[in-house]
Amino acid sequence: MTPPPARRRRNAANGTAPAHNLPRRGTVRRAQAISTYGVGSLIAVDHESFVVSGLDEADRSWRGDESPVVHERRLARLLDVDCFRLPPASDDTSKDGLRVRRFPLMHSCPECNDLQPHRDFSPPAGRSVCGTCEVDLVPSRFVVACEAGHLDEFPYWQWVHRSTDRDANRIGMCGGRLRMRTTGRTSSLRSIVVSCTCGQVPEVSMEGSFRRNALKDLRLACRGARPWLGTSATDPAGCGLPLRTLQRGSSSVWQPVLKSALSIPPWSSGRADPLAAHWAALRQYDNPEHIKIYLQGAFPSGCPVPLDEVMALLDAEREEDPQDDRAPGLDHRYRALRNKEYERLRSGNDESEQSRDEQFVCETPLGDPGMLQPLGIVGPMLVKKLREVRALKAFTRLVDAESTTDAKEMPLSAQPMRWLPAMEVQGEGVFLRLDESRLDTWEKAPAVAARVERMRTAHQRVLEQRAEDPSQAVESPATPRMVLLHTLAHVLINEWSLEAGYPSASLRERLYAADDMAGVLVYTATSDSAGSLGGLVAQGEPVALDRAVRSAIRRAEWCSSDPLCMEAEAAGSTGTNLAACHACVMLPETSCEHNNILLDRALLVGTPDEPALGFFAHLSGA
Repeated sequence: MTPPPARRRRNAANGTAPAHNLPRRGTVRRAQAISTYGVGSLIAVDHESFVVSGLDEADRSWRGDESPVVHERRLARLLDVDCFRLPPASDDTSKDGLRVRRFPLMHSCPECNDLQPHRDFSPPAGRSVCGTCEVDLVPSRFVVACEAGHLDEFPYWQWVHRSTDRDANRIGMCGGRLRMRTTGRTSSLRSIVVSCTCGQVPEVSMEGSFRRNALKDLRLACRGARPWLGTSATDPAGCGLPLRTLQRGSSSVWQPVLKSALSIPPWSSGRADPLAAHWAALRQYDNPEHIKIYLQGAFPSGCPVPLDEVMALLDAEREEDPQDDRAPGLDHRYRALRNKEYERLRSGNDESEQSRDEQFVCETPLGDPGMLQPLGIVGPMLVKKLREVRALKAFTRLVDAESTTDAKEMPLSAQPMRWLPAMEVQGEGVFLRLDESRLDTWEKAPAVAARVERMRTAHQRVLEQRAEDPSQAVESPATPRMVLLHTLAHVLINEWSLEAGYPSASLRERLYAADDMAGVLVYTATSDSAGSLGGLVAQGEPVALDRAVRSAIRRAEWCSSDPLCMEAEAAGSTGTNLAACHACVMLPETSCEHNNILLDRALLVGTPDEPALGFFAHLSGA
């Protein structure tokens, strides 16, 4: 998606240009600055291309009223930061915005066919045109990246001269100038031809440049370039990993590593926010007197949070510590965070007993939940008010962000920061659980276990292929209850999209699947007109939920791609799905926690040969 074109930027008060005197290139929504155009990503504005600057350089633009502080203690503790910040506002009244740098620097002129760095075209100030031809320059369509997250210019000079010299300054050392032209015969890479006027080498097409070993065969390796931190910034640790050629707009160039948490009591009232920078110090004390002394020193004019509340908050935080003798990793602590959310969603939080500032309201429905027992669903809850904070922890290149490890993640800044970019969503949702006794019996069935094992094996193979050390690969989360809950969430979102008028992209799933959890939360994923208006909560009343589940299961029995879809031995690009395709259960990527993998509607409705596979098979035809 290309952001809207730039508009002339003026100060709302006096009509003057902003103080930083930097030209404005375009606008993006705040949410896009986290999920689509975050730090290190490439962004196209009209005919120009830029990389979003790192937090070190952009620190000044992420301060002040345009980038408000967001607090979510549970998530901040998980990511080891003090707070989060919303991306800078990008409307006409803002004084600053996201900082970007021109990238790639290599451009071509469609008129004279010169291929060289942008500055060598001698463009007029503030414009990206050829100083000779006065036509718009075209940024290089090709870039190179490595799995460690580095990004660099495509080595055109080395590609044409078949040189092993990785020095970027080598361009022009042969006495010639690079040129790029398109033959126009086909739309393939074969029609894009690069040549050098030195006359020492023949012209070469771009065909073959995307082969996995294309640059390795030239003995070119990554030099650790990090253009989002500066035009000449390189990783001090070096790199040396193989380079891969990518199209500038490819999704593999940048994938965000997002972590999220729901605001739940006692943190959801906002009372603990003034203590955000002091929790690490407070956790060192157990004695209330010592805590009181610390607070007196930290807040000379008086602590805004009473001592008894501080003690209660510390107790709640310690309850969320993973119960494990080993040093818990991020994934283990993230599961502990989900466990606490699951407990709170089960127990509820009645609105009549809370203040108006409470951001988590979860109540039992007015109708009789017992009518859902024949479906195998128990404990529906109406989440009338919820707040989710999604933080951009890091990003990856070439590696799926959902299956990455810390070693494959590229941080957002050269130096550690005590805050991270984030966005907050306030909305509503419906929470439901599956009957544990029926679920235990169902998931122990040999046919069910064997079917899920095929998916788990395929997924684990993919994770091991993407890991630098296969023995250290992330473990696949595929289990019978996880795949069942995941597929159920998808068919419910599709059902509510059809029956209740919600765009499917405005709904989102949150799965709670573990040995002691079997629940799913479907909630509004945006805070726009499809957000918190009560329409989704109304779908959680037992009568409406019973009707929706039955209708969703009936729809899942058939797919327009059947029998191929239902009988598929493997589905999806990585073979990690079974009976699942875009015609039946897949959702927009923003609505799914697992990038539309680990789905199988046969676990909902069974197959013609094995109807008992389906947890809801007894509803077929009902």
